[in-house]
Amino acid sequence: MRLRGVGAVALLVSAGVHLYLWFDGVRNQSVGPMFLINVVAGVVIAIMLLRWEHWVPAFLTAGFGAATLGAFIIASTVGLLGVHTVWSGLSVWTAAIAEVVCIVVGGLLLLRGRSVAPQLAQPAKRHA
Repeated sequence: MRLRGVGAVALLVSAGVHLYLWFDGVRNQSVGPMFLINVVAGVVIAIMLLRWEHWVPAFLTAGFGAATLGAFIIASTVGLLGVHTVWSGLSVWTAAIAEVVCIVVGGLLLLRGRSVAPQLAQPAKRHA
């Protein structure tokens, strides 16, 4: 449960940074709506991660981190929807670190679940 808590905090930190940036002027850019979707998705996935012990929230956590970090890498290299950004500022690094944590936690939870699932799926052994 502790790992799920770390993942939920990372999701909420990333969502919080994107909400802050949306209020800080991103809402007037072409990527503004995506920032709000990111905020809602981060909160919803964080709740799911804490309340539902299933592989789906772990998968969504890793995917959220990868997609969000990937979008920033695209925006900082070739540009995304006309927006070019740089790797500078506290908000950028805070979000990037939180997204890496999301990827790692989601991956670890998926691996942990995979190692438990085959044991549960095995039929009971009978001795003759």
